[in-house]
Amino acid sequence: MSVTSPLALFGIDSLLSEEERAISSVVREYVEASISPQIADWFEKGDIPARSLAKDFGSLGLLGMHLEGYGCAGTSAVAYGLAAMELEAGDSGIRSLVSVQGSLAMYAIHEFGSEEQKNEWLPGMAAGDIVGCFGLTEADFGSNPQGMRTNAKRDGSDANSDWILNGSKMWITNGSVADVAVVWAQTDDGIRGFIVPTATPGFTASVIHKKMSLRASITSELVFENLRLPAHSMLPGVRGLKGPLSCLNEARFGIAFGTLGAARDCLQTAIDYSINRVQFDRPIAGYQLTQMKLADMTLELGKGMLLALHIGRLKDSIGVTPEQISLGKLNNAREALHIARECRSILGGNGITLEYPIIRHMNNLESVFTYEGTNEMHTLVIGQALTGLPAFR
Repeated sequence: MSVTSPLALFGIDSLLSEEERAISSVVREYVEASISPQIADWFEKGDIPARSLAKDFGSLGLLGMHLEGYGCAGTSAVAYGLAAMELEAGDSGIRSLVSVQGSLAMYAIHEFGSEEQKNEWLPGMAAGDIVGCFGLTEADFGSNPQGMRTNAKRDGSDANSDWILNGSKMWITNGSVADVAVVWAQTDDGIRGFIVPTATPGFTASVIHKKMSLRASITSELVFENLRLPAHSMLPGVRGLKGPLSCLNEARFGIAFGTLGAARDCLQTAIDYSINRVQFDRPIAGYQLTQMKLADMTLELGKGMLLALHIGRLKDSIGVTPEQISLGKLNNAREALHIARECRSILGGNGITLEYPIIRHMNNLESVFTYEGTNEMHTLVIGQALTGLPAFR
């Protein structure tokens, strides 16, 4: 019996360079050896060895891998996307650790920081010696970050005066283990970004417990109480929401690839299970309804992969727009969640146990579907591009 893997049907490998295939292979081998055997236990326990994982990812060159200089690998966007896919095939929380470090915290410093800030922080972050987090979302301000209440005020009247930071941030990946946070706050000069060492007096981080999704990820609330920062802590290169939204676009790009990793793992698990699971004296893979499900899911996975690759090639050549990234994030997060749910049904009762990865991926994708821009927000971004009319309010 000849069996073909879902993405092989689309000839995806033929669309990749030798370097891209090599990077993908290295990350997949690491995930299979070091993540997959332990991830169910980490998920059940609700914790991961984040700092040791960061060191591993630094050694593999994955942290800020698409950035240039300062210890970063400087790979293509597509190579970064493929790495994100392999990481999320292990678990969305594992990809989130790398994504927040590289595409949010490191990217913010790389794009908007001073040369001194870049040299101080980026090499250690690229190596995994320094763990970063990114503080934008607040408990009452998710899709509308413009309304954030966190604020920074000068303690004096000149440009060398310290900043005093007050407020809080919610749903912050890596927050409780981070050495440094990039925090966005209201100032008299608009929204600005600040580099906040987490050992600074006035900084506290509390782990968010009782999650049913992204359990193999450390998620925290950050609180700033009269936290004093030197003047040079502010990122000088950007003012307003352009800064954090640019970072989010980098992370969303990785998600467009990453979600396909979770979907691929679910689909391959369902295929293997259906071939071996016998009901009424034959494998359930031999029934037409099962084959219809598998074929439909393969179509959506392959189309999502072609979309992600197209967006990646645009990013590496002429550039990509936020609206195009919204196309990738909206479609691929939505279809990955549909695939996970359908695969769960193929496994029946076995689909709800951590013996198989599907219910874990399905729960995780419920969060990925929402974060970095909800399904509704990306829909309206695309709608505005098509009509010229904003419909957010």
